[in-house]
Amino acid sequence: MKLKVVCLIMASTAVISACANFSPASLTIKKVGPTYVPPEPAAKLAPTWSAPLPHAGDTALLSAWWSRWNDPALLGLIAAAQTENPTLDAALARIAGARAAAVMAGSSTLPDVSGSAGLTRGNQGQGAATSLAASAQASWEIDLFGGQARGREAAAARLQARSVEWHDARVSVAAEVASIYVDIRANEALLDGFQGDEASRAETARLLQLKATAGFEAPANVQLSSAGAADARVRAASSTADIARGIQNLATLTGLSAPDVRQRISAVGAPPPPGFVVEAVPATALAQRPDLAGIERALAAASAEIGIAEADRYPRVSLLGNLGLSATRIMGGTNDGVTWGFGPSISLPVFDQNRRAANVEAARARYDEIAASYRAAARKAAGEVELALLHLQSVSARVPHVAASVAGFSAFEKAAQARLSAGVGSVLELEEARRTVLAARVAQVSLTREQQLAWISLYRAIGGGWDAAQLAIPTSNTHSTQATLLKESK
Repeated sequence: MKLKVVCLIMASTAVISACANFSPASLTIKKVGPTYVPPEPAAKLAPTWSAPLPHAGDTALLSAWWSRWNDPALLGLIAAAQTENPTLDAALARIAGARAAAVMAGSSTLPDVSGSAGLTRGNQGQGAATSLAASAQASWEIDLFGGQARGREAAAARLQARSVEWHDARVSVAAEVASIYVDIRANEALLDGFQGDEASRAETARLLQLKATAGFEAPANVQLSSAGAADARVRAASSTADIARGIQNLATLTGLSAPDVRQRISAVGAPPPPGFVVEAVPATALAQRPDLAGIERALAAASAEIGIAEADRYPRVSLLGNLGLSATRIMGGTNDGVTWGFGPSISLPVFDQNRRAANVEAARARYDEIAASYRAAARKAAGEVELALLHLQSVSARVPHVAASVAGFSAFEKAAQARLSAGVGSVLELEEARRTVLAARVAQVSLTREQQLAWISLYRAIGGGWDAAQLAIPTSNTHSTQATLLKESK
């Protein structure tokens, strides 16, 4: 009996090996359903694009892009957020699920082999008996019309879409951290200005009180000056609260403690504005947006699902095989038996009340819906990039005027100081000049913040920055008007 069990195992192994070595391509007649063609603008804007994600999806290159800001505190906070963030963890979990689905889709094209064995001891009427049974079953559906191949295509496209979503989440987290950080730095600069304004107004109020006591100033002017000093204290307190809220938001994003975030920021002085300028964006950069790439991969999966539904309308052919052994020992005798079988099985759809045809139409409708979403997302992407560029251009146009305002009011302050020193001016005139300079500098800080936030908006609109060398396009192939961008993306 042991010899027969060994023979059964060897025979089962031979069947499995034969099925595994058989080429499915030799039996595949045709992949039914449409052949997927990437839609525009992905195919038109970047037909040779091999790594559709900025930084090639590399976290190190993402940090390299932000290093252009020359701010180690910002780099450290972004790195911390990329390491510990629930949004990114959820994206990674979705990637793991999609990878498992891809493995399952790939296994459907391979033979399915199972085995069973059992040993019983009991009384069968003629005395105690020992029974042994073992069997092996193998089945393999031949992919005649490519339905299983389409399933693999759909699973692979969904896996790629989940990977793109992970990169999109990384870009969003980095942009959010940078936006909050810019607000904190701007509020720190504003707080310095407001504290100086508070001191200036308090000094003015003190001088007016002295003059009013001597009878040289109206009490109403003293009240007005005191109210101005109180207003300055309110603005300083508001900036302090804004800084505290920003630090707490960064602590939530990065997983660090609020004191740690505050220490990291205070350890580095306020950095200068980023040392790089852009006036236009390559039109091909639109093709690298993660959201567009994700929708395009969803469109590829929807196209494959049409083939899956179409293949379900045709016959299915499977190869089935089984091999079994049974042995019974009773009263010194042995009763052995071997069973086996091998042959094809055909499943034919005869009458389903047009259910399969309706499934095909539903799959085509889903494809059309995603295609429409892709076109809408492409136009939205072009619009977002153009708006960000227009914002940057607007800020750039105002920068020299604000600088001229600060320079002019500063010159006026120096003149007021000189007049006071010469005995022909007044303290009130000097304090008014100081407040004017302060207002101009506050406007300059606000404009710097607006410029940096516009940079971050452009970074997010492009999907994580861009590298002209990576895009491999000439510098002249840039566009900064909405009409041109939309024309390229249609």
